[in-house]
Amino acid sequence: MSSSSSPHRSRGGSNNSSSNGEDRRRFFDPKAKSKCWANAAIVPGRHPERWRKDAAGNIVCKRFCNCQGCLCFEYDHILPFSKGGESVAENCQILQTRVNRFKSNKEQVDENQLKGYSCDVKFTDKELDIIEMAVYGDVVRPGNQCRCRTVAEMLGQVKSKDKTAACKLPHSSEAL
Repeated sequence: MSSSSSPHRSRGGSNNSSSNGEDRRRFFDPKAKSKCWANAAIVPGRHPERWRKDAAGNIVCKRFCNCQGCLCFEYDHILPFSKGGESVAENCQILQTRVNRFKSNKEQVDENQLKGYSCDVKFTDKELDIIEMAVYGDVVRPGNQCRCRTVAEMLGQVKSKDKTAACKLPHSSEAL
């Protein structure tokens, strides 16, 4: 017998059902998450495997899943799990973490309501480039790809064999 405080929920992976059929998978599996990400709106001029827009139009970064910042997101049940929603790709949307927390288990929340919960910070292209460089080590944009230079390159001790150009990021004296 399980010692879990939630006997009718499993943490994904297996679909073991009890004889009464009450167990449901609470979390989205990797395949559902992949489809959910692919179904989210693309951010124009940004790499679609790295950046998407959530259901409220907020830009989120794929590496920032389940954290609290303005670029962070969670996989959300459109029809809440607590109200019978299944953990399948068709019932999944990405939402900025803050928005998802405010949405909670509400049903039929429209885009304008979701926008009202959104983080007020808007990022410029340069700021997103700097974030992408810090997170991924390079910036991949259609027609404008660059990579992070190594410390040895910056000190002039080595020349990179990588043909991708090094990114030119703004200096601290320049306005973003």
